[in-house]
Amino acid sequence: MSDSLGIAVLGAGRMGGDHVRRIDRLVGGAHVAAVADTDPARASAAVAAVRGAGAFTDPVAAMDAPGVGAVLVASPGPDHEAALLAAFERGLPVLCEKPMTPDAEGALRVMAAEERAGRRLLQVGFMRRYDREYLRLKELLDGGGLGRALLLHCVHRNVSSPPGFTSAMMINSSVSHEIDAARWLLGQEITAVTVVRPGVSSGAPEGLQDPQLVVFETDGGAVVDVEVFVNCGFGYQVRCEAVCERGSARIGEDHAVLVTSGTTAAREVPRDYLTRFEDAYDREVRAWVDATRAGTVTGPSAWDGYAMAVAAEAGVRALDEGRRVAVPRAERPRFYDGA
Repeated sequence: MSDSLGIAVLGAGRMGGDHVRRIDRLVGGAHVAAVADTDPARASAAVAAVRGAGAFTDPVAAMDAPGVGAVLVASPGPDHEAALLAAFERGLPVLCEKPMTPDAEGALRVMAAEERAGRRLLQVGFMRRYDREYLRLKELLDGGGLGRALLLHCVHRNVSSPPGFTSAMMINSSVSHEIDAARWLLGQEITAVTVVRPGVSSGAPEGLQDPQLVVFETDGGAVVDVEVFVNCGFGYQVRCEAVCERGSARIGEDHAVLVTSGTTAAREVPRDYLTRFEDAYDREVRAWVDATRAGTVTGPSAWDGYAMAVAAEAGVRALDEGRRVAVPRAERPRFYDGA
């Protein structure tokens, strides 16, 4: 493995465990060198079938393990900032699952630390940018054949929400992907957020405002609406339709297997994000490994992580206060020009 990129995976939960499997079995040019998790049993289980990988409870110890040349952060969001700062101090390239940080102030600190490091080290894990359908939609919009994009209609549905999931998390966790996808697809920044509260579903846990309709305005004059429904009960659905001056384009309708039995035919609905976006995660990690081995950083930057955080914070305020909230934004550092 002398020329293979050794990766420390921080977090051995569902997402982290899936990345350990992906790096170990699917991604060429890389191997899992260490896994860290606050639960020692979970860390040990994650590396049980991975030759040569060490298990740790301390993320910094995992970064300092022999052979580590890069870090993949899949720990809970509140742990990200400390992990990123430690990785930057060591000059280690990082792929960090969203959110980069839970709040905009933390995102500003991460950007400042990366700039002090003198070069880009961080890619944020907005994997929809690697999904084939989203890439095709981006290509259509950038091509200009449909004219200027006026509206994006988005749907984000989950079977059920995990314990402790809050109304705010529907925006700063679930809708965070739509925030980044909208910015990327349109090439525009979000300037204001309004949240509409429909009647609460009988399937929602007590106290959870589910579903929600989140409406974003952009500096290019487009409007983005997101239906987020995290206890729909039947499957995981992500859809996006761009309505433009001379036509429209929609993705997410046919990402399923058609099952025919007897006299009926039905499409299977994915049960979760790891199923729906499996290929996108594979492509994302492969691209990150290839770029890291070449000494470069591509993909969503810390600036994109900040832009998501500040828009999500405005969205939570809009939900809490029942009004349209403008999105404040720091000036984009020149360090991220072209990122």
